[in-house]
Amino acid sequence: MDKRYNPIPIPEQLALRRQAIEDVLANPQWPLAQVVHHLRTTLRLTAPELAGLAKVSTRTLHEIESGRSAGTVQTLNSLLGVVGLRLGAQRVHKEDAAMSGA
Repeated sequence: MDKRYNPIPIPEQLALRRQAIEDVLANPQWPLAQVVHHLRTTLRLTAPELAGLAKVSTRTLHEIESGRSAGTVQTLNSLLGVVGLRLGAQRVHKEDAAMSGA
């Protein structure tokens, strides 16, 4: 837990986790860098703490958050897995793609 914050009770930690997951799921247009940063800051974790939980290097985490690296699927699944999420593919219907300009 980030030392700038006072320790918070477990129920509040769980509420923050639920809120972070809901935010990510409600904003599928967010780039992965923003998703990872949002999860880390909402959970009140430092970069070394999140990197340790996800078993990735702090440098890798910084590069993903800053947009200098897209990261690998495995690395992103490790980072998202901290809150029980993972990357996925979704079929885009032709009419949906035409409406979004894709």
